[in-house]
Amino acid sequence: MPAQAKVITIAELADYLRVHRSTLYRLLKKGQLPGFKIGSDWRFNVEAIDKWRMQQGAALDEISASESQALRS
Repeated sequence: MPAQAKVITIAELADYLRVHRSTLYRLLKKGQLPGFKIGSDWRFNVEAIDKWRMQQGAALDEISASESQALRS
């Protein structure tokens, strides 16, 4: 039997990411955070969140590299 994906609540995600819940709701409203609703409650797959975090980090690295190159020019 395959292992089930770990799903967490918004409060648990706020603790996991060390951000305020209002930050998460803002990201959800903009469609920038992977999550799904069960009724009126948001739920998050931890694997999807970890993948999203990696993508965010890669995007920040690209921005930093672009800014550094612009400063050298």
